[in-house]
Amino acid sequence: MGPHKNKARRFPLLPLRGLLVYPSMVLHLDVGRDKSVKALEKAMVDDNLILLCSQSEVNIEEPSPDEIFKIGTIAKVRQMLKLPNGTIRVLVEGLERAEVIEYMDNEEYYEVQARELPEEENNDPEVHALMRTVLTEFEHYINLSKKVTPETMAAVSDIEEPGRLADVITSHLVIKIKDKQHILEAVDIRMRLERLLDILHSEREVLELERKISQRVKKQMEKTQREYYLREQMKAIQKELGEKEGRAGEAEELRQQLAELTVPEKVQEKIEKEIDRLEKTPANSAEGGIIRNYLDWLLSLPWDKRTTDDLDLHHAEQILNEDHYGLDKPKERVLEYLAVQKLVKKLKGPILCLVGPPGVGKTSLARSIAKSLGREFVRISLGGVRDEAEIRGHRRTYVGAMPGRIIQGMRNAGSMNPVFLLDEIDKMASDFRGDPSAALLEVLDPEQNNTFSDHFVEVPFDLSNVMFVTTANSVQSIPRPLLDRMEMLYIPGYTELEKLQIGRQYLLPKQTEEHGLTTEQLEVGEDTLLKVVREYTRESGVRNLEQQIAALCRKAARAIVSDELEKVIITPDDIKDYLGVPKFRYGLVEKENQIGSVTGLAWTEVGGETLTIEVTVVPGSGKLMLTGKLGDVMKESAQAAFSYTRSKAGELDIPTDFYEKNDIHIHIPEGAIPKDGPSAGITIATALISALTGRYVSKEVAMTGEITLRGRVLPIGGLKEKTLAAHRAGYKKILLPQDNERDLKDIPDSIKEELTFVPVATMDQVLEHALVHEATLH
Repeated sequence: MGPHKNKARRFPLLPLRGLLVYPSMVLHLDVGRDKSVKALEKAMVDDNLILLCSQSEVNIEEPSPDEIFKIGTIAKVRQMLKLPNGTIRVLVEGLERAEVIEYMDNEEYYEVQARELPEEENNDPEVHALMRTVLTEFEHYINLSKKVTPETMAAVSDIEEPGRLADVITSHLVIKIKDKQHILEAVDIRMRLERLLDILHSEREVLELERKISQRVKKQMEKTQREYYLREQMKAIQKELGEKEGRAGEAEELRQQLAELTVPEKVQEKIEKEIDRLEKTPANSAEGGIIRNYLDWLLSLPWDKRTTDDLDLHHAEQILNEDHYGLDKPKERVLEYLAVQKLVKKLKGPILCLVGPPGVGKTSLARSIAKSLGREFVRISLGGVRDEAEIRGHRRTYVGAMPGRIIQGMRNAGSMNPVFLLDEIDKMASDFRGDPSAALLEVLDPEQNNTFSDHFVEVPFDLSNVMFVTTANSVQSIPRPLLDRMEMLYIPGYTELEKLQIGRQYLLPKQTEEHGLTTEQLEVGEDTLLKVVREYTRESGVRNLEQQIAALCRKAARAIVSDELEKVIITPDDIKDYLGVPKFRYGLVEKENQIGSVTGLAWTEVGGETLTIEVTVVPGSGKLMLTGKLGDVMKESAQAAFSYTRSKAGELDIPTDFYEKNDIHIHIPEGAIPKDGPSAGITIATALISALTGRYVSKEVAMTGEITLRGRVLPIGGLKEKTLAAHRAGYKKILLPQDNERDLKDIPDSIKEELTFVPVATMDQVLEHALVHEATLH
C-alpha cells in the first residue's frame, strides 16, 4: 500500500437509486438522469473511472450532497450502450471503496474529491473462524429463502479473501439499501464479517417466522377444503333421504310466509315467480342474494295490514286540545275528516300542507293527528333531498339498490293507512340526478297514488288510504304542480296571549319535568312569563320561548343542587339575573311624532316584522338614492312612490321642481338584511311626502299596502303576521288596503280590541290618518 493510494483524487460521481455496487462486482446499470449521463461522459473522456454512491432516499430526482452516502465504490466503465428510449446502459466493474471528502462546484454533474479506502489483508485465525460461521449462516439462509439459488453457495464457497466474501454474500441478500451500505462502510474486515453475521441472523429469524405462518395458512386451507367436501357429502345424503336444504329450503320458507299474507293478485304472481327463480339459482350465485333481498322487501310490506280509525270525535278533539293550544283551523280540518270517515266508511286520505313560520308546532301537530286518529305515524324529512331515487327507489339492477323513502316509510309504519309526514317539503333541491319534487307528484295526487310505482318494488302500491301531511315555511319555493295537489292550512304564528298560555300550559310543565324538577320546587308566575315573551323573544313560533324557559329551569336546578334550596320562585325582577340583559325592547313605538320616518309592516318566512322607512331631502340635482339592501320589488315600489309624489306635488303644497333642486335618500335600516316583497309602497310614499312637506307622521300608526301611480292602494298578503308584529311593537293604529278588510276575520279578537284597523283605498286617505299637523304635535 503506497502513499499515493490514500491521496484524494477527483472523480465524477454517479448517484444510484435503490442499488449498491461492491468492489469486484460486475453489473449493468441503466442511466437516464442528465447529471448522471454527463458524469459518465466525463469518466469516458478521462480514465473510465467513476465513483458510485447510493442515495439515502429512492424518490429524490436531484439529491443534495446530504442525501448521498459518503462512502461508495470506485468503478471502471467497461461498456456503454445507448438505448432507443434515451437511457444509457453501462457495464461497470467495482474496484475499491472510496470516501467522499468534498463536493466540487460543478453545475453539470456531481464532481467530488474522494480518498480511496484499500482492503487490508487480515490473516487472523479469528477472521477465518468468522468466515466459516458466515458461510454456515448463508447456507441456512439459502435453504429458507426461495430468492437465492443453491448454485450461489458453490460460487461463494470458493472465495478465499474474507473481505470479498462478505461483499459477495451481501450483494446476494434481499435486504434494505441502508443495511447494504452498513456493510460497505465497514472497511475493517473483521467488523464487516460481524455486521454481516448480525444481518444473516435477523434475516434467518424472519424467514423462519414466514415459513411458520405459511404452514399455518396451508393447514387452514386444507381444513376449509375438508369441510366443503363433507358438506357436499351431507347434501348428497340429504337428497337421498328426501330432505330439502339450501335454496330449496329457503324457497319453502318464503312460500310459507306468502301463504300467511293476503296480497293483491298481481303481487302474488310476482312473488311466486321470484321464489321459483330463487330456487333455480345456484347456492353461491350473487344473483340469488339480489332476488332474496327483493323478496324480503315484498313480503315485509303491509299489503293487508290496516289500523282501525278511532272515530270518536270528542276523544279526538280532546287529544288535539291537550297537545296544542290554538291552531283552530288544522284541528277543525282533522275533525271534519273523521266525521266524513264515520259516514262514508272509505275516504281517500287528504293531503294537507301545514304552512307557517318555524316553531309553531307543525311537526308535532302531525304527530297529534296520528294520535287522535289512532293511526301509525311515520316521518321523513325532505330537507336537502335532491335525488329522484330517494322518492322512487333504484332499479334492482344497481348494486346496493333500495326502495325509495315512501316505501321504506310504509314498511316502518306496518299498516296501509298511517299518517305520513313529509317534513320541510319546501327545502327540496333538484340537480342532475333528477327532480324529486316531480317524483312526489304521483305520491301526493289522490287520483294516482292508489297505484304508486316504486322502481325497486316494480308492482303498484296503494297509497290512497294514507293521510299525507306536509310542512313548509313558505309556499313560494314549492313547485306549482305540487302545490296544486295539496290543501293549504296556514298557521300564521301566535299572539302574545297565545304564547303566554302555551308557555304556562305546555312548555313550563314539560321543561320542569325534563330538568328533573317538580312544581313545588320551581314557581314561575304569569307576569314573569309575559316578560320573557316580550323582552327575550321576538318570533312567530314558540321554539325560542321554550329555550328561554329551559334556561330558567337549568338555572333553578343548579340553585337547588348547589345552594340546597327547597324552592325557587322567579319574579319579573329576577329575570335579568337568570337570562341576562333583555334582548328586545318591548314596544318599539317612537316617543314622539317624526318627520320623514314611517313604520311599515313586512312578511317574512319566520313571521311578521316591522320596518322603519326613513326619507331625507338634501339640496342636490335630483338624484334618488335607495339604500338598505332592497330587492327589485322594493326598488320598484320606491320608484312608483316617487313618481306619485311628483305627480301630486301641486296638490300637496310641495314645490313642483323639488326633484330638480334636491337629492332624495330613501333608507330602510338594518342594511345587512335583504328586504323584498310588495307591501311597502304606501309607506315609502308617506315618508317621502312627510319629508317634503315637513309634516309629522303619527307615532302610533303602522301601515302596509302597495301603491299605484294613480295613488290607489293595492291589497297585500300575510295580514295576520303583520298585525301580530305591529301589536308586538306596541302600535295602536294599522292602515291596511280596503281589499284586505275581509282578512280581518282571521285576526284574534284579543288583538282587534287593542288595535284600530283603518281600511284605505287611496293615498289621500293614508295621508289623512298618517300625517298630523304641526298644531297637533304635542
